[in-house]
This record gives sequence, C-alpha cells and structure tokens, in this order.
Amino acid sequence: MRILIVGSGAREHALALRLSKDSSNELFCAPGNVGTESVATNLAVASTDIPALVEHALALRVELVVVGPEAPLCAGLADALRAEGIATFGPGQAAAHLEGSKRFAKEFMVRHGIPTANFQVFEQYEPAASFVQEAQRPCVIKADGLAAGKGVVVAKTPEQALDALDAMLCRRAFGDAGARVVIEDTLVGPELSLHVLFDGVTARSLGFAQDHKRAYDQDLGPNTGGMGAYAPVPWLDPSLQQQIHTQIVDPSIAGLKLDGIDFRGVLFIGVMIHEGQAKVLEYNVRFGDPECAVLCARMEGDLAQTLWAVATQTLCDVPPLTLSGSAVAVVIASEGYPEAPKVGVAIEGLEEAARMPETSVLHAGTRRREDGRVVTHGGRVLAVTGRGDSLETALSRAYSAVDVLGIAGSHHRRDIAWQARKPTKSA
Repeated sequence: MRILIVGSGAREHALALRLSKDSSNELFCAPGNVGTESVATNLAVASTDIPALVEHALALRVELVVVGPEAPLCAGLADALRAEGIATFGPGQAAAHLEGSKRFAKEFMVRHGIPTANFQVFEQYEPAASFVQEAQRPCVIKADGLAAGKGVVVAKTPEQALDALDAMLCRRAFGDAGARVVIEDTLVGPELSLHVLFDGVTARSLGFAQDHKRAYDQDLGPNTGGMGAYAPVPWLDPSLQQQIHTQIVDPSIAGLKLDGIDFRGVLFIGVMIHEGQAKVLEYNVRFGDPECAVLCARMEGDLAQTLWAVATQTLCDVPPLTLSGSAVAVVIASEGYPEAPKVGVAIEGLEEAARMPETSVLHAGTRRREDGRVVTHGGRVLAVTGRGDSLETALSRAYSAVDVLGIAGSHHRRDIAWQARKPTKSA
C-alpha cells in the first residue's frame, strides 16, 4: 500500500517505523524528519500546507493518508483529501473541534453526560479575574485553542490564576488560541491516556498508557507536550477500567454518532482518577506523543490494514490489533524547553543507541546539517523507546539507550513509570 504520513514528530516516526514492518508498504512522510528518512521518502511539504499535501497525494497515487498532528486536522486536511477520493485516517474539521476548542469539548461532555470537571468560559479578563478571586480555590486555566500542549496552567492560588489570565487574555501569550479561556475546578490524581479507534460505526480500544506532562522528576516544573510514557498500566484495576468504558468511552462514541460528527481516526481520551472516579480532562483527535511510541512498540497485527479500515469505515471487517509486552518512552528535551529551547546542538551516540536491542530512537526536534551531523531543531528532540516482556526490562532498555546519547544542556526525566513502580494512593 502507498501511504503518506503527515507530520514531523516522534509520533510520525513511530508510525512510519511500525508501518514499515507490515508487508508491501511504500511510505512517504510530509515533511518527515531525520528518523523517517530511513524507512520512508520525505517530502518537502509542511504539514499545514493543505493544497500541496493534496497535490502530492494525487501525484504519488497515494492510497492512504495518515494525519499525525492536530493542526492540519483542525484546518480541514482530512476533508480536502476525502473530497479528492483519498482514504484518510483522521477526522474532518468538524470532529477536530473536540481538540481544537476546549469549550466545544466541554460542552460535548456535558451534553452527553460524560464526567468532567466543572467549568466556566471567558473571553474578557475582568469577569474572568472576578470569578477566580471570588472562588478563592485552586483552578486550571486552559487556552481554548491549540497551544502545542502548553496552554494549560494549574493555578494553586488566585495570584497564579490572575497571571495566567493576563498572559492569555491580555498579553496573548498563545495568540488567538488564548483569546478565550476555560476555567476548570482542579482535579487531583493520576492521569491516563486511552486511545480508541473509531470509523464512525465501529470502535476498538487500544488500551491505556500513562503520560508524564511535567518537565522534571517528581512531577515538578511546567507542563509540556509530554516527557515520557509507558504501557500497560499495572495499577489500573478491572473495576476502574469498566467504569471508564461504561461512563466515558461508550457515551463519547454514542455522542459522536448522535451529534452526526463524522469521525474516522483515533479518539485520544485524557482521563484523571479523582477521588477514585474517572473524569475526562480532554479529548485529542490523533495519537498522543509520546504515547504513540509505546503503542506502536506493543502492537501486533497489520497496522496498515487497520488504519485503512478506519479510513474506509470497514473496521468491523478486519482482525483487531493486539498489544503485548511492555514499552517505555523517555523524551530527551533541549536546554531551555519548554520556555525557550536551544537549537543547533550536536547529538552524539545515535548510531550506538540504534544498535541496542529492542530499542527505538524516535526523532522529533532534529535536523541534519549540510555536513551530515544531526543537531537539535526543537524542544522535544528524541523519544527513546524500550520494549520488553516486563516493565522493568522495558525501562532498563530505554534508559540504557538514553545514557549513551549526548546532547549538551539537554534534560530528561529519570522517573518515567514511577506510578507503576510505586502505585499512588489514588490508584
């Protein structure tokens, strides 16, 4: 199958690497990265250049397009491709509002009885400031639009909340994405990521993973796009899993159908276990990053056939993917990430790490210089993924590879999967 993967991050590298293992696939990536060039043909096309992407898909006679990032989905890439008869894994623009607008997502949850934190929506600073001052309790401030995973502030005091509101609504730290904010009650507890394949008719769960959003060990520092993940989640008991499927997954899928939302892709549901009950934090309309790394590492079956079936609404006709073993992804970030990442720093040890058993070094923020050296070119640089029959083995393999990689000034967490190794009271 001729497949075009849209995007340039570790998620797209993970998908390309996994799809290259299926038989008879010819892969293209737009724009791709240093890692994807070993398994696919990279195209010099931005992931948000919809006309150029459609033109290349037609010229290359692509049979399936897999859209990785959220921005092109929210801009209508899937709609444009389907209008040309190209099978596309990824929801249309209307469905992508579930991620593109926090307000839309929260109203969807309320409409369909899906448990989530109480919230208010504001577009002006003064009424928002009055609300948090009168409430006098911790809250979460979220930019309504897309902010690359960084538009969330957990404010423990009114002063922190006011500063976040000023940054978003007045100083426009996130541009138009922060022109409207959602203020939520604070939930406390462990977070989970659940991915569900849905073709508009049939839904199939890909199981749970756990991401690590904070920049530093012990869940300290600012929120990021994700500093690591692991799967499966051993502390998640069967009764809690059943609650999540009954109270969250089933009504989410039913709500999409009831609202007439054409969804053909993967629904990523971010969940928090608050006082023993699962509540939805957010929806994403694409694979998580770094969760995609651990999902692809554990997948068995024909991924290309499955993605094609989702795109063509024939998921019920193909065998389900299965998940085996354990996987851990550790993100190495540039100096200064997430505020002001330093770029252009040489990366050492790539060849040695790539030779390590059951390990994948997934590229995200990298580029190749004219002299052939690979250097940093973004905040999250690499996602180093280890696989094994046990979580301990997967952890050991991931960190062994991390330790042979060298990026001056970089940082990474040393406690990925800490909740699996020492279950929290909430779990």
